[in-house]
Amino acid sequence: MSSGIFGIGISGINAAQLGLLTTEHNVVNANTPGYTRQRTVQATNIAVNTGAGSIGQGVHVQTIERVYDAFINRQVNTAQTTVSQLDAFYGQIKQIDNMLADASAGLSPALQDFFSGAQQVASNPSLLPARQAMISSAQTMVERFRSLDSRLEEINYEINGRITNAVSEINTYAGLIADVNQRIVVSEGSYGQPANDLLDQRDQLVSDLNQLIKVSTTTNSDGSFNVFIGSGQQLVVGSTAQQMTATPSVADPSRIVVGLQTGSGALELPESLVNGGVLGGLVSFRASSLDRVSNEIGRLGASLALTFNAQLGLGQDLVGNVAGDPAFVGNLFVLSAPQVQGNSTNTGSGVLAAAFAPPEAPNPPDFSGNFFTELQPSDYQVSFSAGGNYSVTRLTDNQVVFNGSGAGVASFDGIDLTITTVGNPGDRFKVEPYSEIARNLSINQQIAADPRLIAAAAPVGVTPNIANSGTFRISQGVVAEGYSLPAPALTLTVNQTDLQGVTSPWTAMYSDGTVVPGAGNIPLNAAGATLVGFTFDNMHFAVSGSAPSSGSDSFLVGSNASGIQDGRNAILFAKLQTQSTMDGGVSNYQAAYSKLVADNGIRSREAKIQLDAQTAVLQQAQATREALSGVNLDEEAANMLKFQRAYQASSKLLEIGNKLFDTILSLG
Repeated sequence: MSSGIFGIGISGINAAQLGLLTTEHNVVNANTPGYTRQRTVQATNIAVNTGAGSIGQGVHVQTIERVYDAFINRQVNTAQTTVSQLDAFYGQIKQIDNMLADASAGLSPALQDFFSGAQQVASNPSLLPARQAMISSAQTMVERFRSLDSRLEEINYEINGRITNAVSEINTYAGLIADVNQRIVVSEGSYGQPANDLLDQRDQLVSDLNQLIKVSTTTNSDGSFNVFIGSGQQLVVGSTAQQMTATPSVADPSRIVVGLQTGSGALELPESLVNGGVLGGLVSFRASSLDRVSNEIGRLGASLALTFNAQLGLGQDLVGNVAGDPAFVGNLFVLSAPQVQGNSTNTGSGVLAAAFAPPEAPNPPDFSGNFFTELQPSDYQVSFSAGGNYSVTRLTDNQVVFNGSGAGVASFDGIDLTITTVGNPGDRFKVEPYSEIARNLSINQQIAADPRLIAAAAPVGVTPNIANSGTFRISQGVVAEGYSLPAPALTLTVNQTDLQGVTSPWTAMYSDGTVVPGAGNIPLNAAGATLVGFTFDNMHFAVSGSAPSSGSDSFLVGSNASGIQDGRNAILFAKLQTQSTMDGGVSNYQAAYSKLVADNGIRSREAKIQLDAQTAVLQQAQATREALSGVNLDEEAANMLKFQRAYQASSKLLEIGNKLFDTILSLG
């Protein structure tokens, strides 16, 4: 009986002592990140069967377990990686949002000032200060393009650096998880009990890793974890860690991309597989916002330069030069050509070059419309296959925009791609139309040095005979690309029935909207409608008034004899501000830029809303986990008292047993 009492008492003391130690461990780790509350699991010792019945033999601690729920922990990790991704995304996109919407640093005021200068030239074409003011505002606008590009380049450099740092941290965490895996296997294999503190440490490492990139885990039979990224790419398998890489892209060396280290080198991961966490946020921001904004600003600069230059080239400068004259300068803006980069893994010697296609001209027969471009805010990939066949894919939506074969010119989205030598099957080239537009956009130095070279006048002129008796009038006219000035000047006469003297095929327009082509004399009336305009040799003239009641009036059509007070072409290039010059003739410069600002602002706002919502989800998940696994000091204080009383009670058993033993000895 005495040994039984002692044994039961000692078992109670041991159980109470382990309970106290576990409680103390909880208390001192109450503020340790990732710590999970622990508790002892007790069970009765095997009883001794006697004739008087089964006699208990005390208690023992089966194990010390974590109060842990894997599903709740997974919810926390999922919420955490989403919050980290949105936080990284929002932190970057709000920089662009502030930059684009800035009233003083954005493009809108610079565009407005430039076209205000163009309107001053249209109003006062002979005034040199107005011309100089237009050049000055153009230079300011160009500097604004460069400033925006410089800031975007800084952000891109920052993204590259942060991606590199994030990958380095991921590799560190992967190595630590693999090391802890090994220690867990050894510890649990040696003692057959869970290595609670090591398990907490590993869970915390996985949680920290989730803040960098979204991962999933599986548990092996030996207690180790496997960690996966993307669509199942291995990062940690047991005690082996796979290294991630941050290297220049094989398609674009200026772009740092994420990959996995293999025996044959770094294997680039598609950006779609890099999601969650800071790394996913950075990659997502670059792909969906930074690249798009850079391309949009470059596209705006290219469209502005192409359309403005096209209209300027149809004019006559203050000196009297027109297109074709050696001293004529038809370009105000100088822009870079689209860039073509070969993939570093190419095996062939393909030779490709790209150029911007001329903008679409105003539709005949009325040339008072506007030029516009078909440019899209995207990069392109040219992929070669067998037989010299190739396809061109627009990368923003992965749409094939051109299929071809062999050397030649591929035209798509306002780009002319000249293939001099085809690549080998599997070779790829990246076409970047706008990568250097904003940073290299400049003003023609000849015009900057001599404002008189701004072609504000129109090259054609109409001079009525001073002896004309009717009210019939022919406008001074506008010209289109490919115009041909009559030399010598052409004399047109009008009588009661028709307009005579047009030597080339013509197109006539009438008041009812009818458009009639023909040659020879132009009828003044057709089916009851009156003549309102005519076109020939890519020159258009409006008509008004009535022919003389008898005889005929005459007009001399030829070169503009004096363009000093003529601002017809300036009116047309100033009108480009409000005309549909982009998106295939759908939107103007300001509208395209405003849409960019609005879209980026909406994306920024959406990211903030999602971040706030996911932060609330994360806080709820953390609160749920804390309620289950966190250390409650009040509860632990109560446990201390409980185990203290249990220890004292078990000690009392030993005291009673000792007294009983002494009593038996005294009887002897």
